[in-house]
Amino acid sequence: MIENLIGILPAIVTPVGPDGVFLPAAFERLLDRIYQAGVHGVYVCGQTGEGHSQSIEQRKKVTETAVNSSPSGKLVIAQVGAHSTADAVALAVHAARAGVDAISSLPPLGPYSFSEIRQYYETLAAATDLPLFVYHHPDMCPQLNPELVLQLCSIPKVAGLKYTDYDLYGLSILRQNGALVFNGRDEVLAAGLLMGATGGIGAFYNIFPETFVRIYSLARAAQWAEAAALQRALNPILRSIFRFPLVPAIRAVLAYGGLDCGEAIAPRGLLTASGKEELCSLLQKSCGESGIPLICGHRQET
Repeated sequence: MIENLIGILPAIVTPVGPDGVFLPAAFERLLDRIYQAGVHGVYVCGQTGEGHSQSIEQRKKVTETAVNSSPSGKLVIAQVGAHSTADAVALAVHAARAGVDAISSLPPLGPYSFSEIRQYYETLAAATDLPLFVYHHPDMCPQLNPELVLQLCSIPKVAGLKYTDYDLYGLSILRQNGALVFNGRDEVLAAGLLMGATGGIGAFYNIFPETFVRIYSLARAAQWAEAAALQRALNPILRSIFRFPLVPAIRAVLAYGGLDCGEAIAPRGLLTASGKEELCSLLQKSCGESGIPLICGHRQET
């Protein structure tokens, strides 16, 4: 049932070796750790998972590993967007066979018209029986606005969207029209939930899973003041990470916490050794002062 497609889903990092080849064992360790934190599922091969930088065959392996390594009752949403509609359809069909709960896709990346974007999503939605989540991110696809996204949500089998925008009024309109909405701006999760988001998909969920699960749980219990306070405590830490390139920084933090997932996939750049040292020093200080727990490879006994 699409009503069960809710909750906190990390846009999970894809562990790779120096050659960019997928490392299933490292991925399984990361999955185990974030599931211990109480997340509701994972979003595979999105921007943080660097799906567009991997081959079609490797993305299929990542999806299969996510499904096979996820406990019963946890959601797996596969991001199947690709540079061609044919590749996106092939990934969607494979994801359905692998057993994911839903598929998602970035819009076609480039100067495409709205009619071309709509045709892409119509073709993708018709390729499987799975619910499809479209992706609204105005920084990447400025052609789309909440009004046009609402039109995309009318396509049969489109269940909703990942909404990476600070326009939370637009988010509320989409919810009022029946779309399931995953908040995509991690620094406004509490506000997005207040405006009706049914969950969140985010990059920072890789490294602060307990905190985002807690914000979600407080919101579900209508403890809005507590949710907002926790978001305010977290946001200065997120701002400090934003000083660095995001995906390489998240990988560096995971390695610092004992979950080495390798470096970002070229053509993304790498953090220098001094950059990593500066980032981890900032996090050690800010997390210690705020009490915000940072992901680590092994849970500490309490």
